Amino acid sequence: MSSQDLSAAESAETADSGADATADSGADATTEATAPDTPCPVIDSIEQIGSQWRLVVLHELLNGEARFNELKRETDANARTLSRVLDDLQETGFVDRRLEEDSPVATYYSLTDKGESLAPVFEEIDEWAHEWLAECDA
Repeated sequence: MSSQDLSAAESAETADSGADATADSGADATTEATAPDTPCPVIDSIEQIGSQWRLVVLHELLNGEARFNELKRETDANARTLSRVLDDLQETGFVDRRLEEDSPVATYYSLTDKGESLAPVFEEIDEWAHEWLAECDA
């Protein structure tokens, strides 16, 4: 479900609940106007970085620049999936692509400043996982 779908669903729910509350309590409907029209920024963020393959590629590129085949080997993604994910990450500004035309021709990928800014997020998720998911291993 996209953020637009979520936004539409939330708007419909808010309108329904707001109409019920107004009818029940006679409250002024001006509180409806202050509700945000867009979903929470967390949802938008997850849409940009939240797919399994995007996270894997971003995490791998935290180690530094890598060639396409290195990423393919390290992530276990097939070439089509990896190519699509790298294109998406480049389009959203998380990854830079550099073509080395010397023999042999190679394509290198690295994180942009936007991509590198995710490093603390990955560290926090790692810490959370060690604290809360360790129970699953017991």
